[in-house]
Amino acid sequence: MGAGGHSSMMSPFRFIIVLLTMSAAGQACEACRAAYVEAMEKAPKASALHPEARVVEYKLTIAEQTLSPAGKPSKALTISGGTPGPVLRFREGDVARITVTNGLADNTTSLHWHGLLVPNIEDGVPVVTTPVIGPGKSRTFEFLIRQHGTYWYHSHTGHQEQRGVYGAIVIEPKTSAVTADHDQVVILSDWTDENPAEVQRTLLRGSEWYSYRKGTMQSLLGAYRAGKLGDYFDREKALVPPMDLSDVAYDAFLMNGLRRLKLPGKPGETVRVRLINAGAASYFYLDAANGPLKVVSADGQDVQPFDQKRLLMGPAETYDILVKVPADGTWELRATAQDGSGSVSAWIGEGSPHEAAPPPPPGLYGMNAYLTSILDQLDPEPGAKESDRPLSPYSKMRAAKPHPVASSHRELTLKLTGDMIRYEWTFDGIDPHEAEAIKVKEGETIRVRLVNNTMMHHPIHFHGHFFRLVNEEDKDAATSPLKHTVDVPPMSVRTIEFTANEGQGDWLIHCHLLYHHITGMIRTIRVTAADGAEPPHAAATHSMPTTYAWGQASFTTASATGFATIQSGRDNLNFRWEEGMRQGDGHERELSYSRYLSTRLTLLAGYRFDNMDGGRDGPFAGASFRLPYFVDLGLTQQSGGETRGTLMKSLQLTDRLSLDLGYRYGRNTGSSASADLRYLLTKNFSLTAGYSSDFGAGVGVLTRF
Repeated sequence: MGAGGHSSMMSPFRFIIVLLTMSAAGQACEACRAAYVEAMEKAPKASALHPEARVVEYKLTIAEQTLSPAGKPSKALTISGGTPGPVLRFREGDVARITVTNGLADNTTSLHWHGLLVPNIEDGVPVVTTPVIGPGKSRTFEFLIRQHGTYWYHSHTGHQEQRGVYGAIVIEPKTSAVTADHDQVVILSDWTDENPAEVQRTLLRGSEWYSYRKGTMQSLLGAYRAGKLGDYFDREKALVPPMDLSDVAYDAFLMNGLRRLKLPGKPGETVRVRLINAGAASYFYLDAANGPLKVVSADGQDVQPFDQKRLLMGPAETYDILVKVPADGTWELRATAQDGSGSVSAWIGEGSPHEAAPPPPPGLYGMNAYLTSILDQLDPEPGAKESDRPLSPYSKMRAAKPHPVASSHRELTLKLTGDMIRYEWTFDGIDPHEAEAIKVKEGETIRVRLVNNTMMHHPIHFHGHFFRLVNEEDKDAATSPLKHTVDVPPMSVRTIEFTANEGQGDWLIHCHLLYHHITGMIRTIRVTAADGAEPPHAAATHSMPTTYAWGQASFTTASATGFATIQSGRDNLNFRWEEGMRQGDGHERELSYSRYLSTRLTLLAGYRFDNMDGGRDGPFAGASFRLPYFVDLGLTQQSGGETRGTLMKSLQLTDRLSLDLGYRYGRNTGSSASADLRYLLTKNFSLTAGYSSDFGAGVGVLTRF
């Protein structure tokens, strides 16, 4: 046998050897990491390294309770009996010692100290930086408080943040230039009575239910009534999904866990209000009835005070504002969800109420106008009027004190990519489990261009570091604002700059919209030694829920059709069926695997069972293409010579009524067409009526599961 044959004979053996080697390497990596964690746990603690520092201790227990944030009993996760958890207060220079106990029966948990400069192992990201906290277990975090300002903490495990695992951190400075009679923490959040994992599943299956509930559904009739049919079809032609500023329909928006909050204060007093957006997926506009908001801090960093008529807060951002208690009347501080779906208010003072003016509702059909407004605000004309729906006030923000600016830097571009139809969100279109870590040498300065190629805002958070917001026209880079989270508006670019000076290890950068982060808009920045040597522990992937299943079935007087899908990242396992209700109608069933490559292309292969006219059983392979106007084209080749093409298009006629059109042509099976009207009743049920050239006309119900 020749050399080629010998190689072929050996390839299965070599394949097995490779697998065994990879398995052994993985076990070695785990052993390496375990040894590293053990060594770090035995290393001197902050209290030993800083014996002069005051030690401030907290004990927190995460447990499940039944609460009613939206007025209906619902399962929530609490910290020491409440949500939000207790406010953790420190003074700059303290040592924090926080013991976290997992009171959950069957779930791990974690806590991340959002915005705090801490050693890598104390950052609280399960597996990546910090060991998980198992059921019934505890972990004690200990670190030096090196900063002051307003920060917060939250779980980095699954959807726990959405269920209530968050709280505030307040750090007093050694000296302060801002005087206030007292301060008040206000934590903004969004609440859903649904299990957040079910919310994620609903988003993945492309359900229109949340848009309907919020009143943000975009339909042909709505576009016609708004005089925006041209814009509607331009959007469809460009394959841009209906514009929505939030993905989820929430049951309540909260301040400190309440739907109405009373702020304490006597007439004439100045109150420092520490605003924290702990919303899982909600941007908020802040408006005050008694005039502009005086902003004195952002993301815990002191800024030169400035007035802001209406403040846009992204998830994970914090702002401190000064409020003077009025001499007479009760004045409203209102937080309105950016998509206009609801609001929550705090009231200060005594007497007759004075309401804050809410922002105008978003123009659902004005995609072009919305993008133009964003561009105009990012590059304003001299003397331009402030928008009624402003972007984040970064252009007004200046650091209170100058900070060092690196003389040189390396540049990096991260593209924010997504597909609303499939609900796929990534950096650079790469699944995080397939992406390599971004390597940065310790002490190196990196300038990152965040390029948003989607129609949604993304709050991008970098763990363990502050970065400088870069404005190329900035005359004084030393006073450009420092932040840990930055809003990147749709189809725009933000530039940030950081120096890797907070220790070696893996640090996350991710979108802080929870449902985007979980589907994949997350990367690891690996800080290596100055000579490029890897950190002293093996890399690990942030554990996220990755596998979901859903489906739908339609039963009419003419036919039964439906599908079921199991999705894991870019991979789908699909089962599809259609069969007639009359004797002799026949059936067609498919079991297939599909691989999502891009917003326009999916490859698939499977096996088809077909006893309809001209059909036969056999394997097939092909691809699905998304054409302009969201027309889906499918092409498959089946064994036995069956070449098949399909065209499918859905039209949203009204808020509740949609029309699904389909056409299929097979070389052996001929052509068929279908049209189905669906009337939305609930999240999981619709009435349906339609016609198929294979099975005739019928009426019935459609259920989603």
